[in-house]
Amino acid sequence: MGQGFQVRERTVLHFNVADFAVAVERVTDSSLRGRPLLIAPLRAARAVVYDMSEEAYREGVEKGMPLKQAARICRGAAVLPPRVGLYRKAMQAFFKELHSYSPLIECGEADGHFFADVTGTHRLYGPAPDIGWRLRRHARASLGINPIWTLGTNKLIAKVASRLVKPVGEYIVDPGEEAAFLAPLPVTVLPGLTCRELEKLQDFRLTTIGALAGLNRHQLMVPFGSRCDYLHDISRGIDDSMVCRPAAGDEAPLDFEHIFADDTNDRHEVEGAIAALVGRAGAGLRGRRQVARRVGVWLRYSDGGHVVRQASCRTGTSGDFLLRTLARDALQRAWIRRTRIRSCRLVCDRLQRQSPQLLLFPEQEGREIGRRKVLTAMDTLRSRFGHGVIGVGRQEVGVGGER
Repeated sequence: MGQGFQVRERTVLHFNVADFAVAVERVTDSSLRGRPLLIAPLRAARAVVYDMSEEAYREGVEKGMPLKQAARICRGAAVLPPRVGLYRKAMQAFFKELHSYSPLIECGEADGHFFADVTGTHRLYGPAPDIGWRLRRHARASLGINPIWTLGTNKLIAKVASRLVKPVGEYIVDPGEEAAFLAPLPVTVLPGLTCRELEKLQDFRLTTIGALAGLNRHQLMVPFGSRCDYLHDISRGIDDSMVCRPAAGDEAPLDFEHIFADDTNDRHEVEGAIAALVGRAGAGLRGRRQVARRVGVWLRYSDGGHVVRQASCRTGTSGDFLLRTLARDALQRAWIRRTRIRSCRLVCDRLQRQSPQLLLFPEQEGREIGRRKVLTAMDTLRSRFGHGVIGVGRQEVGVGGER
């Protein structure tokens, strides 16, 4: 590296439309403004709150709360079913606004969160704060939403800053002020900490980020093990993660979820639900002509906690047989609590194109051809009569007893 070369500080903007689903619904129906509003599926047996307005939040309603409980807490609230397709369209519209200022935009699926890396764009569009002001003004005028925006030298700082100005506002953290900005804040504003880690921090009276930053890696290793590096870095405002463009089309992971009619800790019932999700994932992969090299299982519990575990396959697969084995292995690793489970998710990622290479030995090729024929026949039946009509192994009787 030659003399005089200097790495420019990164400049990351974070935009957050607070209560995004509510904000979009209020754009479509102005009569909903200024009154409590709950977004939740109306006909689901175990409906939970998908999103809620600031008025409902002040009454004590939280995301994931059972709808019946939320309705008792906030009696005057209007209730609307979630329209995820509409929320995605609103996300795409705001994404287009952001994309005119930077090619590096990262966003969630339909949650109103965006990161924009505007490093080095000042000669084209002016200082980063001007971009933040301008984009918020455009969002108000063209989309009817009012996003929070924050500015920092990385995603961590910008994310934490956005948590300090909800539901409206802006916050700028200048380069070099990261540690001083974080020091007085409670550790609860740090992203990525589990409930167990927060409990440990409370036990050790480490209630502020500054107190956590006072410990070195070796001191953190004793109570937190392999997570010591992560805690050490975030407490000092260190975050090297890049702003990544969202996966588009066939690049996006396959993600399926099942919500149980009643919370359960019955292992066979959970395995049946996972098997049904495997069938949907396998059909989706074969339709894309892709294979997944990793399968993840998410278990969300009735107390709000969750566990995530994965299982990997070096070559990748799109077959229900191996996908089911990977999902079963991931579920085995995730089965660490006795608390009742509210929902489970199956995520297939690390996707790649399916290889046309033939197998080396004839007997292996014969078995593989036989399996492909079975899966093709199953896909044909599912496309005509639904995914619950047929499955593999334990899945022959679908969740809820459907055949």
